[in-house]
Amino acid sequence: MLLGLWIARNLNQVRGVMVVGASCLLALSIWLTVYFVQQRSAGNTDTMLLVSAVDWFKPLNIKYAVGVDGISVVMLLLSSIIVFTGTFASWQLKPLTKEYFLWFTLLSTGVFGFFISTDMFTMFMFYEVALIPMYLLIGVWGSGAKEYAAMKLTLMLMGGSALLILGILGIYYFSGATTMNVNEIAAMHNIPVDMQKVFFPFIFIGFGVLGALFPFHTWSPDGHASAPTAVSMLHAGVLMKLGGYGCFRVAMYLLPEAAQELSWIFLILTTISVVYGALSACVQTDLKYINAYSSVSHCGLVLFALLMMTKTACTGAILQMLSHGLMTALFFALIGMIYGRTHTRDVRRLGGLMKIMPFLAVGYVLAGLANLGLPGFSGFIAEMTIFVGSFENPDMFHRVCTIVACTSVVVTAVYILRLVGKILYGEVSDPHYLQLTDATWDERLSVACLIFCVAGLGTFPFWASNVINDAVIPILNNINM
Repeated sequence: MLLGLWIARNLNQVRGVMVVGASCLLALSIWLTVYFVQQRSAGNTDTMLLVSAVDWFKPLNIKYAVGVDGISVVMLLLSSIIVFTGTFASWQLKPLTKEYFLWFTLLSTGVFGFFISTDMFTMFMFYEVALIPMYLLIGVWGSGAKEYAAMKLTLMLMGGSALLILGILGIYYFSGATTMNVNEIAAMHNIPVDMQKVFFPFIFIGFGVLGALFPFHTWSPDGHASAPTAVSMLHAGVLMKLGGYGCFRVAMYLLPEAAQELSWIFLILTTISVVYGALSACVQTDLKYINAYSSVSHCGLVLFALLMMTKTACTGAILQMLSHGLMTALFFALIGMIYGRTHTRDVRRLGGLMKIMPFLAVGYVLAGLANLGLPGFSGFIAEMTIFVGSFENPDMFHRVCTIVACTSVVVTAVYILRLVGKILYGEVSDPHYLQLTDATWDERLSVACLIFCVAGLGTFPFWASNVINDAVIPILNNINM
């Protein structure tokens, strides 16, 4: 796809290459999901499937090692859906369309590579590949204080990367391993507990910065608010999920004793993230900032559930990653489409949009209902699984944290219902809005696909939870052994 974009000369060729590439990615992800489910149904109990490894740098035993388990499969499916819908959400983007899609594709490449990597160095490399394009995508094609937002995002995430590389090298040298393969190091289980306590915060905070861990979340609202529509979709929908995935796959899996002893510290921070993000969304007046702080809350819920370390809660965390990725991509797509017509994201200047653009308005209502956890949508399944699993911990500390985190559900309902009522219903706030048009065909396709996925996961969640369970159990067994 990168080669095709490089060769393409005119706008239609660029769009055609992107559509073909994104469609192939989506088709391959669906095939992979079906194949994985079939293998499990046939009794194949291998932890990882489609495993491959090639020597890359022998002095440090670094290999280009890839493979997939249930968590990887659902994350790849999520990524392909967001790339496909984001392509159509960017259909009218100008100028420098080819250059934009080149960087967008490179960002997508980093995300896909990260989710299939089983070697820590390969994983870190793809992690960096996913981060670098964000600076240009926001700085060049963004809006508002885009240079400031791009610089702040890049510097904070690079700071997290510095912690990550220190943690990865610490794990490699103190494990005594002759490999950087995550599964092989976990099987050895011989990193001294004292060293685990040293390097666990490095890894967890390093990935947690991308997962909007309090107080390292401040880059997220500015980055989301300034990014172009499809970049916001991919950033909030997929890129932030790299944080939760890395915390679970690397920090907790490879440093289990430290995870057990230090989890209470990060559990307090993630509880703050959940409640603080929801309360902050209540007082915002910019549509993107509202969704950005909502993402801080929901991504905090992912880390919160992982730290509970029960099977139900961790399954809920992965479901929340999948659910929130779809919901927030839908929100940012709709916000971008509304902004493209009204040229404002200020809630105080919007009103009566249901009369003018009914398709986009109905899509926004459905996205809001999914976000506040209405049964039948993906948000309800994920959040209920998280809270039920979290309450399985019998001690008072974990249960108090769970009760506090539950308050975010009520706060979310407050700002979503108030927002929907303000911008969609009532009198049209500006007479010029009466001349605006509803969604175009490419926008309808993008929105309809995301609504279908959100409702589909909420109605038929068991295939996803079964796939995720198979991958969660080995990691939890290593943590709780």
